[in-house]
Amino acid sequence: MFDYVLTEVHDHLFEIVLNRTEKRNAIHWPMLQELGAVLDLAEQTPGVRAVIVRGAGTGFSSGIELQAFAQLADTFGDNWAAHMLNVTGAFQAIATKFERSALPTIALLHGYALGLGLELALACDIRLAGRGTKLGLPEARLGIIPDVGGTTRLTRLIGPARAKEVIMTGRMIDAAEAGQLGMVNVVVPRDELRARGEALAAEITLSAPLAVTYAKRVIDGAAAIDRGLQLEAWAQAHLVQTQDFQLGLQAMIEKSAPQWQGK
Repeated sequence: MFDYVLTEVHDHLFEIVLNRTEKRNAIHWPMLQELGAVLDLAEQTPGVRAVIVRGAGTGFSSGIELQAFAQLADTFGDNWAAHMLNVTGAFQAIATKFERSALPTIALLHGYALGLGLELALACDIRLAGRGTKLGLPEARLGIIPDVGGTTRLTRLIGPARAKEVIMTGRMIDAAEAGQLGMVNVVVPRDELRARGEALAAEITLSAPLAVTYAKRVIDGAAAIDRGLQLEAWAQAHLVQTQDFQLGLQAMIEKSAPQWQGK
């Protein structure tokens, strides 16, 4: 049914598996659309009480596929960069579905969870990471910012000062440090990750479903997520039209160091 995502249902649990292993589960627009459709399917499946999101292969996700920027014209028109508010809004809407789903969502991270991949995980309610997993939001090294909820949700999780350090440096963070910062709930041995996720989902099902849903709504409603998403979209609409973004994109493709121009 889906080209880039696998699904599995068992014991009140709906599993969503990112499955572009040949691309290190890099996310492009068609894959993101499938993720939204699969979450809809989970919510419509009788008996499902929780959703697990994980990646097939060597890691959770390496982030947005760099070539996807060129492919945006297919969906959003040749002049997509001039209408970045609409593009960002479309990407944000799908990630936000995971946060606003009536079902609790649990992300299982292994190998690497970077950029848009980490933003997807941040939109989930709970994150478990296997030891040695590398997490990061490297967008600033590309000349842009995390604009699919990453800036807003990371700030909510770990506070402004730590979020600024993570986002402004764009550095990789080991799972152990991510646990200390509060980016992930718990770090476990890699071979125990799926079992721990399923055990957590099973524990959640011991609570009343409506109580879980309403608790999620109240907790998320206490944060100004919508305002943050609007600010992300505003900033990105400017940044994608800068020379620095073009330099950063080319440098990342070529694996070289960009010479920033500040314009």
